[in-house]
Amino acid sequence: MGTLGNVGRALGIVGGIAVAGIAYAHVETKLFRVRRVTVPVLPPGQRPVRILQAADLHLTPSQRTKQAWVRSLAALEPDLVINTGDNFGHQQSLAPLLDVLGQLMDVPGAFVMGSNDYYAPSFKNPARYLLPDARIEGGEKIPLPTESLRKAFTDAGWVDLDNRRGLVELRDGRTIGLVGMDDPHLDLDVMPEPGRVPGEEDAVLRLGVVHAPYQRVLNQLKDDGVDAIIAGHTHGGQLCLPYYGALVTNCDLDRGRASGLHGWPGPRPDREGGEDSTWLHVSAGAGTSPYAQVRFACRPEATLMTLTAAPR
Repeated sequence: MGTLGNVGRALGIVGGIAVAGIAYAHVETKLFRVRRVTVPVLPPGQRPVRILQAADLHLTPSQRTKQAWVRSLAALEPDLVINTGDNFGHQQSLAPLLDVLGQLMDVPGAFVMGSNDYYAPSFKNPARYLLPDARIEGGEKIPLPTESLRKAFTDAGWVDLDNRRGLVELRDGRTIGLVGMDDPHLDLDVMPEPGRVPGEEDAVLRLGVVHAPYQRVLNQLKDDGVDAIIAGHTHGGQLCLPYYGALVTNCDLDRGRASGLHGWPGPRPDREGGEDSTWLHVSAGAGTSPYAQVRFACRPEATLMTLTAAPR
């Protein structure tokens, strides 16, 4: 009886820890932060360029805390905003999205769409993330007001990079060349035809932009000669383990690059062995599916990237 009692107490302790962990994982979805990184990628003599990456907002009309945080990002005063998709978290999210992004849309910007900009979220078996291809799933696809969001962005002057090239002019007159692809998670990616847009020869650098960092897309952007690639989609793994990191990336990118600043396909360009790599930044994003509102050891984020002149 004593042994059974000890087992019961042990199970009770384990159960209590599990409940506490789940409760904290829900709280962590509201612990928003701004990740700050420095990328030494500009030509010598260039002044810094501050890029705000907004990724994976998955915004719903009821998320007041998140809405206030997104609205506050305008105070960072970036030179350029890059939106890497998955803005919607609900069929009725368009109005609150445009409200919270309003001041940021006054800043020069560019965007690509993610799968959750095309189809509304639905309940999915979490175990699917352990499959070789997490996209294998059934269920009805409910379309979202994608084109209304696209029109709002382009009317604000943001450059649409879904399978396109573009050029953005900063407020100080400098230009940045851009090339992007539509969402690889939905197999919508098509690499734009080779070439440059008019005026790109004077650009201070070239950026590749995509929602989901599948290897095929990263390789194409790298081969196109971009100086850095910006992506989202992974949620940084969303559920991470201390000293281990992300469990999955929801694409074929390795777990070690689930979030943060890295190189592709090798080490960072400023590290030994990275001479043939390009810079890669993957944002852990700011949201979750409304059906899986948990994050663990992976706080929701936006990223402020300060591009600086590379060492001579």
